[in-house]
Amino acid sequence: MGAEKNTGAAVLGALRRAVRALVLAALAGAVATSWADPTRLRQAFTEQVDRRLEPPPEEAQRYGNLARDELRRAGIAGDQSEYALLVDRSASVQAIFVFWLPAGGAPVLIGAAPVSTGRPGGFEYFETPLGVFEHSVANHDFRAEGSRNEFGIRGYGEKGMRVFDFGWQQARRLWGRGGTSTMRLQMHATDPNRLEQRLGSAQSKGCIRIPASLNRLLDRLGVLDADYLRAKAEGTAPWVLPADQAPIEGAGRYLIVVDTGRFERPAWSPPPPGSRAAAPSPIGAGTMFTMRVKSASPSLENSSSPSLR
Repeated sequence: MGAEKNTGAAVLGALRRAVRALVLAALAGAVATSWADPTRLRQAFTEQVDRRLEPPPEEAQRYGNLARDELRRAGIAGDQSEYALLVDRSASVQAIFVFWLPAGGAPVLIGAAPVSTGRPGGFEYFETPLGVFEHSVANHDFRAEGSRNEFGIRGYGEKGMRVFDFGWQQARRLWGRGGTSTMRLQMHATDPNRLEQRLGSAQSKGCIRIPASLNRLLDRLGVLDADYLRAKAEGTAPWVLPADQAPIEGAGRYLIVVDTGRFERPAWSPPPPGSRAAAPSPIGAGTMFTMRVKSASPSLENSSSPSLR
């Protein structure tokens, strides 16, 4: 009799979980439908992201095609419409682009903003690695505590800012004898009072710093949360997702990092106030797009290297 009760309870529990997953999936689909048109996300980007760049159409097209090329290079088929992020780590650009990549259609630029990637000049500073990196629940995101380091810097930004984690990656050391080792690749906000104004120049220890307003947009609308939303639909919602998240349809999962090696700073990506112009790249002189692009490195889950900011 006891065994029958246990079996019945187990079956009932399984049914409840299945129903819950179906309800969550239906709710997510209903919310996403309202964002089916990428022009709405473009409007939200314009209204909510306070540090924006305005690349001309021909530049947007080049970067969109580059995003497609890098995904293909990484063996990722373009048969699914989704959003993706592309970062140009070139010292003369330092920008992030949000793209809608429709299956069989031309890339659509949603918006662009300044970033900071890895710079030489300090112990444990890495060159931000190139490649295609998947945003997955295998490397759980977390939220900033808003704590300050010994210099009074809030490395991850204000309390509650989301830290997007892309796992352990191989990267070139920018100190000592050089070479490569592992670093934790993250994308996050930065100190709003002392470091955010430096976005647009290479400043980080290897991670990708983005404007706080862009961080909030990506977080609230789940732009890069395809795998997190899958987990939520299956009834295992990661705690890091905001309770009021309104995920867009076509949420993506890929961060693409390239280096165009541009010789001159484009007018649409000015350096931050008070900074010196970026040093000319030793390659690509006189060329608008000279690529230094590599395939994404595999995640290294067992490394003991510290996370970097």
